[in-house]
Amino acid sequence: MNFLRGVMGGQAAGPQPSGAETIQKLCDRVASSTLLEDRRDAVRALKSLSKKYRMEVGTQAMDHLINILQTDRSDSEILGYALDTLYNIICNDEEEEQDEAAQKQADDLGAQFTEQFVQDPEHVTLLLALLEEFDFHVRWPGVKLLTALLKNQCVQVQGIILVSPMGVSRLMDLLADSREVIRNDGLLLLQQLTKSNAAIQKIVAFENAFERLLDIITEEGSSDGGIVVEDCLLLLVNLLKNNSSNQNFFKEGSYIQRMKPWFEVGDDNSGWSAQKVTNLHLMLQLVRVMVSPVNSPGASASCQKSMYQCGLLQQLCTILMATGVPADILTETINTVSEVIRGSQVNQDYFASVNAPSNPPRPAIVVLLMSMVNERQPFVLRCAVLYCFQCFLYKNQKGQGEIVATLLPSTIDANSISAGQLLCGGLFSVDSLSNWCAAVALAHALQDNLTQKEQLLRVQLATSLGKPPVSLLQQCTNILSQGDKIVRRGSKVQTRVGLLMLLCTWINNCPIAVTHFLHNQENVPFLTAQISENLGEDERLVQGLCALLLGICIYYNDNSLENYTKEKLKQLIEKRIGKENFVEKLGFITKHELYSRAAQKPQPVFPSPEQMLFDHEFTKLVKELEGVITKAVHKSSEDEKKEEEVKKTLEQHDNIVTQYKELIREQDAQIQELKEQVASMSSQNEQMQTTVTQQLAQIQQHKDQYNILKLKLGKENQNQSNSQGDSSQVNGLQTEELTQLREEVEELRKQHTLLQTQLHDKDALINTLRSETAEGSAGGSDNTELLKELEALRSQVESQLAEINQMKTERQELLRRAEAGSSDAASSSDGSLDAAKMAEVESRLAAQTTETERLKEEAKSLSASRAELEQQLASATSTVAILQTEQAKLQTEVQESKKEQDDLLMLLADQDQKIHSLKQKLKDLGETVDDEDDLEARDQTDDDFEEDEDED
Repeated sequence: MNFLRGVMGGQAAGPQPSGAETIQKLCDRVASSTLLEDRRDAVRALKSLSKKYRMEVGTQAMDHLINILQTDRSDSEILGYALDTLYNIICNDEEEEQDEAAQKQADDLGAQFTEQFVQDPEHVTLLLALLEEFDFHVRWPGVKLLTALLKNQCVQVQGIILVSPMGVSRLMDLLADSREVIRNDGLLLLQQLTKSNAAIQKIVAFENAFERLLDIITEEGSSDGGIVVEDCLLLLVNLLKNNSSNQNFFKEGSYIQRMKPWFEVGDDNSGWSAQKVTNLHLMLQLVRVMVSPVNSPGASASCQKSMYQCGLLQQLCTILMATGVPADILTETINTVSEVIRGSQVNQDYFASVNAPSNPPRPAIVVLLMSMVNERQPFVLRCAVLYCFQCFLYKNQKGQGEIVATLLPSTIDANSISAGQLLCGGLFSVDSLSNWCAAVALAHALQDNLTQKEQLLRVQLATSLGKPPVSLLQQCTNILSQGDKIVRRGSKVQTRVGLLMLLCTWINNCPIAVTHFLHNQENVPFLTAQISENLGEDERLVQGLCALLLGICIYYNDNSLENYTKEKLKQLIEKRIGKENFVEKLGFITKHELYSRAAQKPQPVFPSPEQMLFDHEFTKLVKELEGVITKAVHKSSEDEKKEEEVKKTLEQHDNIVTQYKELIREQDAQIQELKEQVASMSSQNEQMQTTVTQQLAQIQQHKDQYNILKLKLGKENQNQSNSQGDSSQVNGLQTEELTQLREEVEELRKQHTLLQTQLHDKDALINTLRSETAEGSAGGSDNTELLKELEALRSQVESQLAEINQMKTERQELLRRAEAGSSDAASSSDGSLDAAKMAEVESRLAAQTTETERLKEEAKSLSASRAELEQQLASATSTVAILQTEQAKLQTEVQESKKEQDDLLMLLADQDQKIHSLKQKLKDLGETVDDEDDLEARDQTDDDFEEDEDED
């Protein structure tokens, strides 16, 4: 301990040991001390020396410190010192006063110690286990140490954490820590952990990271929050960027809807803090990650649809048209809106309907184009507007038609500014950047749209007073070929590149436009002169584009002009330029250094305006046409004839195949129709078979009835011939029917008895309910109504029983008559019965049968009424039960009140007892105490005295 005091405290006498010697002694003390206090003091001393003697402490003490983490897990203080010391020797803190060489040396030292630490994966696993400790002095330095390890050896540490059981889950628990310092450093740790590792990103996402991060952003104030919001947004960008699985999970979890409140801005947008600008910038980047053109088309389309449905696109357009928004936020908002509407017809239609809050209102597209062709606007803003216009027209033939329509003579409105007028103004402006942007924007209005290419040929421009108007195509070629002041304005490479890209896009795959271009006699000589000249490096790109334009004129030439057929143009190239030289000049385009940069992504991003030469869609066109133009130039006339023959053969073959396909489609349709007919006929057949079966059964039944009637008629005939025998048969038939009738009457009697029994039971139940209801204190009105209903039901049942008794009497009368008829027939001496009596008996029997059926129906209706009555009685019983429950509660409360009253009486009795004993004690002590009797007597005397005074 004296040694440690010497190290940590003041100067000791004698020569002072060096730093390395001190560290060595401290390491020996850590390794050899048996007392925990000694080891703790030694580690504390190492921590104090770890920044000044970083190399020495890291080299000598790292193993001892790791051993402390393994063995002294029970003491949080020594663990905190050890973790802080390891952090100091591994972390590469950038200090302003250090030069680049010193900083590089420090970085190398940190990487060296990190590599030494992670050589054994168990060390990282041990660190993950220590993060489960809730103690602040252990958890916080552990988080910082793991973050430093990830910064220095990200891939290796990520691999160890990925294979560690519950490794990522332990780190996700840091976001739920109530201590903000640990939670915020946990965000920094997860940022490093999720860099460029899709597997860890998926695990973190499925650990409910999106929900937690969005909650933290909301708690911290969204865009108005501090650095914590920025850290959360950076982590969200890490999780979603180039990760289709997480993007789909984010969309399916309805988290896009939670982004809408972030972009709610007020009318006063002045005085934005730098942190708010940073936060909103990251929020816009997060939206762009979800709809980036590099994502799969299906995923981007789904996210675009969700953003429109939840109102996020509308909110972004509000920011777009708001005033006072900082320039960089406005630029990023334009880029975000661009990618939200790119390729989505619904979103593009909505964007076309957005108007700027001006007087009179103008479409947002017109306002943005005004900024694009204004040379005083910032360069990045003009690039963003161009990208927005390109995205608006991407796969949007409707929008392309609307833009081109603003240039046509029939739709031009002189009182308002249209998109077409702005594009033409920018195309022929003095500013070369405006020329290039307008040319590229107009080219996108023609992209893959043959109809609009032909429509644009109708556009006429008034150049000056007194001169006839010229077409837009001719004016563009005049700028390139004529030698007046227009050439001086268009002499800049940027302007000529823009115009050549527009012309190449315009006449590509449009033979009519090629014919219009070749019709101008000056165009082909100008192109051949440009290609054949030996110009400088800056002009090589123009030569390559001229070669591409001439090649398109050859490839899409329909030979309608005799002077400029395919063959004559190729001969002209061979004589004036040379085929090999032409192909070499054509290759200048793809060899340009800016070509590959523009081909990478659709957004036009350029360091400076001078480097703005290529458009992304145009690079696709060059890649598509370069090979076919080279082949077209090298082909001879014979090869072309053969190719044309092959094309004709292929066309004929395609026509034949098309005819067969149409025939097959027709046959498929007929087969499908026949299948449907067969199915319908099969169902009809089944129905008819069922009907036939039913009819056969009915026929058989009719046959049986006919046979019975036939037998009856035969018996009647026998009765006429032999009255006695017939009389006995008739009596036998009537006896069977009478027996059946007696059984039915007996069954009705049983049902009547059962109904009477049930009625008596219900009467008893009703009387019971009446008595219970009379006793209840609450719900009397409900029970009265219920009893009224029960009385009505009872009267209804009694009336129905009276009807049953009446029916029963009538039935008995019928039976009596039938029996009397049968006895008369038996006692008759001659036994002669005519057919009229038999018919009468049969009619009576039929009437009795009908009456019996009616009685059965009445019995069924009575059964239904009985069931309904039982249901109402059950509901009444439940009501009574509720009343009884309330009565029991009241009785319980009364009992409790009586009990409390008894308790109070007991307390009062005890009180009187105590007062009496105290009075007795006072009397024993000689004090005068008035008893209650004395007081009452005195009060009585006072009252008498007052009465005497009143009488006087």
